Amino acid sequence: MTVESDSQGTVFSLFFPASEERPAVLEDSLSMVDLRGRGERILVVDDEETQRDITRKMLQLFGYSVHTVASGEEAIAWLRSRSVDLILLDMIMDPGINGCETYAEIIKIHPDQKAIIASGFSRSEEVKKAQAMGAGQLLCKPYTLLELGLVVNQALHGA
Repeated sequence: MTVESDSQGTVFSLFFPASEERPAVLEDSLSMVDLRGRGERILVVDDEETQRDITRKMLQLFGYSVHTVASGEEAIAWLRSRSVDLILLDMIMDPGINGCETYAEIIKIHPDQKAIIASGFSRSEEVKKAQAMGAGQLLCKPYTLLELGLVVNQALHGA
């Protein structure tokens, strides 16, 4: 990193090591049509309103029926009288219980409940615990429309 300042302002230059590794990309032939849902019901559990809204709209573009809640406690209460095909579960929610604790309670109600964990952080011990209980892949935030579509499709259809 270098920093250069003068009367016009300051310039920060960041230099990163070169790599021959190619970034991970989705398959070239993959499209939204390939990832289209069949009206499956998905519950999005996230304490951030903007994230819930964006995710709901993204999933609706794929043809899913989406409901959102703002906490683990809301998710548990909502699922006591309903079922969904898949839960997209934020791992860190404040205040209240986290995603792992939420999933532990949900599988008491719906033992075979499919879930995807969404988190802005890497694989933590709580993520590992939730996956050991049966939750599926970790979807790292921020995610793209195609990344979301692919992970949801894999969770629902094993594709």
